[in-house]
Amino acid sequence: MSATADAELELFRQTVNCAAVLERMMGGWKLDVRQSTKRALKYRRGPGEIIIVNHDGHGWWDATGSAKGDVFNLVQYLDPRLNFGEVRQVLRRFVGVIPSYPEAVRGGTGRESGRPVAERWARRPRLRRGSDAWAYLTGQRALTGRVLEAAAVQDAVREGPYGSAWFAHRLNGMVSHVEIRGPAYKGSLTGGHKTLFRFRRASRAMRRLAIAEAPIDALSLAVLEDMRADTLYVATGGGMGPGTIEALTEILDQLAATPDAMVASAVDANTAGDRYAARHAELAADAGVPFARLRPPEGLDWNDVAQQGRGPGP
Repeated sequence: MSATADAELELFRQTVNCAAVLERMMGGWKLDVRQSTKRALKYRRGPGEIIIVNHDGHGWWDATGSAKGDVFNLVQYLDPRLNFGEVRQVLRRFVGVIPSYPEAVRGGTGRESGRPVAERWARRPRLRRGSDAWAYLTGQRALTGRVLEAAAVQDAVREGPYGSAWFAHRLNGMVSHVEIRGPAYKGSLTGGHKTLFRFRRASRAMRRLAIAEAPIDALSLAVLEDMRADTLYVATGGGMGPGTIEALTEILDQLAATPDAMVASAVDANTAGDRYAARHAELAADAGVPFARLRPPEGLDWNDVAQQGRGPGP
């Protein structure tokens, strides 16, 4: 390759933003403002299609699969028909192009949104029987008081505003990310570091890991299984970023040394869920831990099953 070609490739690496490519190369990719941060921009297209742009626009990953890389990989991911020469032609028109994402994502607004996630969590009341959040979780979401009491003792769930519930992800024991679900809202606090939502009965040594997508699904499975004493119920919050994969790997390393250990992927029964399950199976295989797909009826998640009063499959 000539020096001129090398210089052009380096120019692409330094000046082409993956977010700009997503926004303008292919139709339909839209920024999810509520679930984006300065370090991780979440773009969505169709159902189950999510791409995260990170490293100040120089990197990306498919949140529902294993694809990732730099801007060259992104162009070929978006249009697999292109060879490398054609990729270069595409990238020439994106040199210096600025993404159109709003200032709210770049800097954040409001006094409260600027506070650390752990501090905002600490300001919220603990979950208590009879509160608006409790009524939402037991009424609309069919979770039992027994499971919610256990979640409150573990400080896994707190009360948000307007009847919403806040679900904690933790890193080294500290709240690092908060997912929010309520009667009229679905999102998360900005500025956090996503790992895993965790819930367990903790009366016996853990030898089974059940992985759901949303915290409410993890708690719903705990309801349906009567809080299996050997099980750690976790939720990834949808797509799996580096923090989530690292947290899962740590748990799997622990299970690898545990007799009769098992990983159960309890994600949704749809195309995106099946992709997540395939990724869970890969992680379990890498750790040498037996794997099973715990799949709800087609098109449903485990909260749908809890609301319908049906138990889990095999």
